[in-house]
Order: sequence, then C-alpha cells, then structure tokens
Amino acid sequence: MDVKIEEHTRPFAREIERLDVIPGVDHRVAEVLLAEVGADMKPFPSDQHLSSWAGMCPSNEESAGKRIRRRITPGNRWLKKTLAQAAWAASHTKNTYLASQYHRLAGHRGKKRALIAVGHSMLVIFYHMMRSGASYADLGGDFFDRLEPQRLTRYYVKRLERLGHKVTLETPAAA
Repeated sequence: MDVKIEEHTRPFAREIERLDVIPGVDHRVAEVLLAEVGADMKPFPSDQHLSSWAGMCPSNEESAGKRIRRRITPGNRWLKKTLAQAAWAASHTKNTYLASQYHRLAGHRGKKRALIAVGHSMLVIFYHMMRSGASYADLGGDFFDRLEPQRLTRYYVKRLERLGHKVTLETPAAA
C-alpha cells in the first residue's frame, strides 16, 4: 500500500514537502490532506468554506440570543481525525504558534476544544498555502505575548500581588 500511495502522490511531492514544515504535519498527514481536499482550492471561495466542508468549524445553534450547542459540524471524518492527531502533535512542539494557541485555549476551554481549534487553524494554513503557493512562516511561541503586552503586564502584576508582593513598575531609562 505504501508503494501505491507513493506512486499516486509523486506529482504532489513539492506540495507535500512544503506542508511538512507545519508543526504537527508529517509526510502522512500531508498525504491525507491532499487526498481528501486536493491541491486545487478553486472549489472553496474562502477558508471558511473549506472549514465548513471539512466539519472543523463550530455550529451556530442559537435561540433568542442563547447558544444551545457548541459541537462541530458534520463533515469529512477522515480529515477531522487526521487534523485532530496533527493538532495533538503540534501542541507538543516547542516555541511554536500552534503550541501556544493550544495551551492558551486549553486552559479555559478544555483540551478537546483546543485541539479542534488548532486543527481548524492548521486547515486554514493549509488552504492559504495551497491557494497562494506561499511557504509556512511560524509566528512564534510568544506571538500572543507580543499581541497585547499591557494585558500580560497587568496579569503578572495582579498575580504577584495575590502572592503578597508589592509591585512597582518602572520603564527602563533611555540610554
């Protein structure tokens, strides 16, 4: 079977090599992504359409402004399983955007919902890489820290004050 798979994926060797750079995506995951979705993104006008087709986006069941259920939509079950496994692998990488996204969400949403969110992000990355032909550029593990540094500073000051410390912040003097 591996020989047949290799034979069928030979025309997509360049795409598989580019996808292999994404944290959590190995050769087999890249093959599954290309087999289930394809390399041509023309059937999907946007990444939201692809996510909805794949079943990696949350449902929007709401009544009178109250959310009823928060499960993912039905979709391609092989693709969902593969993305969940890739998200689990990405969550165990060091100093990457996907790992920091997982840890940020797992704290307040739970591990399984965080895995689905990371899998969704991986699918969006796949879409844009295939659509534009661009290479993957990781934002870094400290992306969320750089996004709102004042919020992070307030968080750590409050945390230290809860431990009984008196905190005084000073900006470094310009040299």
